[in-house]
Amino acid sequence: MNLEKVVFGFFVVLAATLNFGFFLGDIDDPDQHNRYELFAAVVVNLIATVLKFGDRTQIGAVHLATSLVADLQLIGAALMLGYATYVSTAGMTEGWTASIVSLSGGALLANLVSVVLLVVETVSFHRG
Repeated sequence: MNLEKVVFGFFVVLAATLNFGFFLGDIDDPDQHNRYELFAAVVVNLIATVLKFGDRTQIGAVHLATSLVADLQLIGAALMLGYATYVSTAGMTEGWTASIVSLSGGALLANLVSVVLLVVETVSFHRG
């Protein structure tokens, strides 16, 4: 068993599950979307991105691309959350919440693509 592959797989799957946990719930209800879960999703996605930099294969490039997409969308969602909470006079409205959850949904799709790539790569791995 390769410890590096275990750590890599752990962070890829954890990034997807944290993102899913934040995404789940009514799209316009801020009480159903925990800001700390979004923060954890951003941090774990960034760690997963760093772990993907070492792979120089074609599938590694796609892994990195999906991770960068997820990072961009989650960072955008976190910035919107910060603006709505601390700057906007309206506060966290249904509109802000829907926008934040929509961005996290796009990141979730990118994370799911990454998980599928991980599974395909694992299934097609040949010992030799």
